[in-house]
Order: sequence, then structure tokens, then C-alpha cells
Amino acid sequence: MKLRLRIWRQAGAEDKGKMVPYVIDGISEDASFLEMLDVLNEQLIAEGEDPVAFDHDCREGICGACSLMIDGQAHGPQGATTTCQLHMRQYSDGDTIDIEPWRAGAFPVVKDLVVDRSSFDRIIQAGGYISAPTGTAPDAHAVPVPKPDADAAFSAAACIGCGACVAACPNGSGMLFMAAKVAHLGLMPQGQPERHTRVLGMVAAHDEAGFGGCTNTGECSAACPKEIGLDVIGRLNADFRKAATRAA
Repeated sequence: MKLRLRIWRQAGAEDKGKMVPYVIDGISEDASFLEMLDVLNEQLIAEGEDPVAFDHDCREGICGACSLMIDGQAHGPQGATTTCQLHMRQYSDGDTIDIEPWRAGAFPVVKDLVVDRSSFDRIIQAGGYISAPTGTAPDAHAVPVPKPDADAAFSAAACIGCGACVAACPNGSGMLFMAAKVAHLGLMPQGQPERHTRVLGMVAAHDEAGFGGCTNTGECSAACPKEIGLDVIGRLNADFRKAATRAA
């Protein structure tokens, strides 16, 4: 198929960017979206032009690196899908596709479609861990965990930290990401020692990084490729109120 692409090109963090048009032909409907970009870059290199910079790693939907805004939608038009899992069969011959980086104050553009998501790392460093006591590891079944709690923890732990929630949120909030990390640790017995210091530290890091506030529009959950629900945000808010009361 033949496609018209309009791609955000920005030479560096301090440079002014713009949408640049490209035409690409001979794309198979079985190709993934990233493979289509690979073909474009091969074409650009052959023509002596600078290839489009974009993030990717596993290409299996588990690392969260493939962060692209496609036609105004985080990861593209297909729900519960990362960009690397999106295939060109979703498009038709002659389509025009706009491709941009995540748009959020806390995710500054590094080059082209690559953004700096180290603000997520700082949130994790502020509390996304549990105590690691020394000594012999306990048996796996030594600490009973109710099945509803285990299921909820596994669902929250599915977050891959891609940042689609931030890109989709009109406020640029990282609340869904942060709440998923708080929830999956706070639901487990092993996560209780830091439960209150965790939520205070992570919320402070979130705000310091420049993420916006949550107004419960729900765009974050709708864009999440792992379908993390808004219930984790409610859990975070409840933990934060308890922690702030104790700290007062």
C-alpha cells in the first residue's frame, strides 16, 4: 500500500520542530507500524537524509518503549495495543497518517519522536520498592494473600510505564502510572512497611516532575495498552489521605 506520512521532526531538545510530509510505497498490510517506519528510514538513508528517531526495544508489547502519538491517539487506533503491536492492516491504501511524540510537559522531546521519560524513573525511585530483609528467603506460600488482592495486584502490575496515560490526559497527569505502581505494592503484605511513606514520596516526585493534576476524565485508562482501570487512582487517593493524616 501507498501511504502519506506527516511526521514530527525536531533536531534536538532546544530546536524548533515541525511536521514533515513523506510518501512511502510498497508497505505490506502484515507489517507492523514500527516495521513501516523502518522501511521509511531505509528510504531516507538511501536518499542521504537523516532517519526518523523513534524509541523501540522488545517489539512485543511488554517494554513500553514504542511511545508514539498516531493520528492524535496514544499508540494508535487499536485499543489495548502498543505501537509495536499495531499492524498496517488497520490502514488503507492512500491513507494519511500523522505521527508525533508524546505531548506532555514532563516528557520533553529529545529528538523527533523520542521523549525523555526519566521522570517516571524518579517517581519509582521515590517509593516504588519494598523492604528487602536479609536472611533466607521465605517459602512462596509462607505469607497468605487473598485471591482478590492477588488478582488486583497482578492487574496493576501489568503497567509497562509507556506513558500513554500521560500523553492522552488533557492535563498531562501521570496519576494512572503512579497509582498502578502504588496499588500493586500496597495490595501485597510485603508492601505494607512502606505503604504510607511510599505514596507521599511518589506523589511529591510526580508533582515535582511537572505532571498535571488528575481530574478523572478517564482518557488515561482508555489509552492504556494494558487496560489499567481507574480504580487504582481511587486506591492511591485513599492511601494518600491516610498517609497525610498520619504525617500531620
